Amino acid sequence: MSERIVTSSTPLPLRKVRVWDLPTRLFHWALVVLVAFSWWSGEQGDSWLKWHFWSGYSILTLLLFRLAWGFVGSATARFSGFLRGPAAGIAHLRELAGRHEPRDLGHNAVGGWMVVVLIVLLLAQAATGLFADDEILTMGPLAELVSTDTRATLSTIHGLLINIILALVAVHVLAVLAYWAFRGQNLIKPMLSGDKAVPEDVAARPPAMVSPLRALAIVVLAALIVWAIVSLG
Repeated sequence: MSERIVTSSTPLPLRKVRVWDLPTRLFHWALVVLVAFSWWSGEQGDSWLKWHFWSGYSILTLLLFRLAWGFVGSATARFSGFLRGPAAGIAHLRELAGRHEPRDLGHNAVGGWMVVVLIVLLLAQAATGLFADDEILTMGPLAELVSTDTRATLSTIHGLLINIILALVAVHVLAVLAYWAFRGQNLIKPMLSGDKAVPEDVAARPPAMVSPLRALAIVVLAALIVWAIVSLG
């Protein structure tokens, strides 16, 4: 069920409500740091490739966690809470062009799909990295499980995907800044504190939050899965 604030003709007093749980916020910022580090370390040559791979394993662990959290996590983290059809996306864009503030508790109808696209691309990036081969000194842990031609193809895809990912990240950042500059919506602060100021009628029914212990169990399981995959090589 979508957590969406219904607009009212009469502005209501605002009250803070918890919209992002701690696991979701930690995932978000850890992924930001690791993607930046992976890109940087991948550009530094062979001396940093060991760290590049470890960063990739960490990213894969986070992504597996996020996939699971999208089904069993807090209300605003669940895919069912923010993935909506094209009509909702068009309606949100119309709100942006009009006078009414598009006020969503979690991801809006457009931002939700951006999240999914980035997760899918990062999964593809991490997966192809497992089979990458620079044909000099370094191969991914699963590279020897496939043919030379397959390794070359996956390595090429791995190199191309990072450019697409960086472009989408830039679009995401620009969109966040545009919301702040033109609509007065600070989307960064809630992702830091977890809280967002919303009308009192909405604050009376805040989204359900799940225990961080469930998230910890999922992260441990995700790390074990990644360890098992890497060990296949």
